Amino acid sequence: MSKDILGIIVGGGPAPGINGVISSATIEAVNQGKKVIGIVGGFKPLFEGNKDSIMPLTIEDVSRLHTTGGSILRTSRDAPENAQQKFKTLMKTLKQLGIKYLITIGGEGTLFMANWIEREGRGTINVAHTPKTIDNDITLPGGYSTFGYQTARHVGVRMVNNIIEDARTMGRWYFISTMGRYTGHLALGIGKASGATITIIPEEFPEHKISIQMVADILTGSIIKRLSMGKDYGVAVIAEGLAEKFDIEELSKCEHIEKDEVSGKIRLSDIQLGRILREMVRKNLQQIGISTTIVSMNIGYELRAANPIPFDIEYTRNLGYGAVRFLLKGGSGAVITVYEGHIIPVSFVEMFDSKGAIKIRRVDINSETYEVARKYMIRLEKEDFEGVRLEQLASVTKLSPAEFKERFGYLFKERER
Repeated sequence: MSKDILGIIVGGGPAPGINGVISSATIEAVNQGKKVIGIVGGFKPLFEGNKDSIMPLTIEDVSRLHTTGGSILRTSRDAPENAQQKFKTLMKTLKQLGIKYLITIGGEGTLFMANWIEREGRGTINVAHTPKTIDNDITLPGGYSTFGYQTARHVGVRMVNNIIEDARTMGRWYFISTMGRYTGHLALGIGKASGATITIIPEEFPEHKISIQMVADILTGSIIKRLSMGKDYGVAVIAEGLAEKFDIEELSKCEHIEKDEVSGKIRLSDIQLGRILREMVRKNLQQIGISTTIVSMNIGYELRAANPIPFDIEYTRNLGYGAVRFLLKGGSGAVITVYEGHIIPVSFVEMFDSKGAIKIRRVDINSETYEVARKYMIRLEKEDFEGVRLEQLASVTKLSPAEFKERFGYLFKERER
């Protein structure tokens, strides 16, 4: 049998299920007579021309790997400053390793690399990509989730449920920020399933830039509304991607801002979003005569390397198997996914927009599923600014109903524009 080599590489951050793809792909490839090697440490060693950062993979090595978190091949976000020049080294290294088939595991950044490799190596390297990200922001048919998201949500819900009980016991509020650079899928998934008091996501704000003060006022309104209902505790889940929409000058007054040396983007993980909003909300509350304890915290890294739940175990087994079958049939240049019970390839061409950027799947705030999420949040709504409701809200502050409406009513005037 032919011993054409199949390579597997992981890019980006960890996500539950990586080892499942590695396991199932290896088993199927070996059963089909192929040699399998894993590239250790992401794309970095390839850019450096390092042919020693490989791991031969056998069925014995991976047979029980699918239930474990993390990545036996590790992963990396590193990319050289002169990627365009060093890409030639990457392609040369793949060729020297004898890789005929390549499975990439990752999110949008890795998908970009997979497309680049496939385009430059057409005819010499066949490439298939498996969609990994707990952010769930890669556009897949039928709204199917990216692998890792379901486990991250599951673990996140369990954590937030415990925090909700602590909030109730201590009579305090928690502001919990979660991962999600561009979208609010993870935050909303956790907030909705755990029954958090309020969840705030970037998609709520269609405008390019928003004021931090406005978000602080939304949170302040949620606390006031809970107090008017006789509840002195609550939990807010906040997507870190909100920080991308904040005005940099305004944000810089609250937090030291650093940008990623490679991408030039704000390092969202370094911004203490919960802490910034906590201080602003505390000040808001003091001005209207309310004192409450607010604790800020982040969850994200705790979710990424968790052991996958059965959904992601089954999903990644399908993806690894499907990727190998696609490649060995001569296929190349596609994302492997599942649709209506079938494992299908989606061409890389369909994953990019007309400007060459990867299409981002955002939360549809006009959908019924988002409507359900909003219905079960406790936050100020337009109808709260009339009649008895307005009087009840104002009564827990030192503001008159008219003053309360003047102070917080702008939130809905801006939203209506």
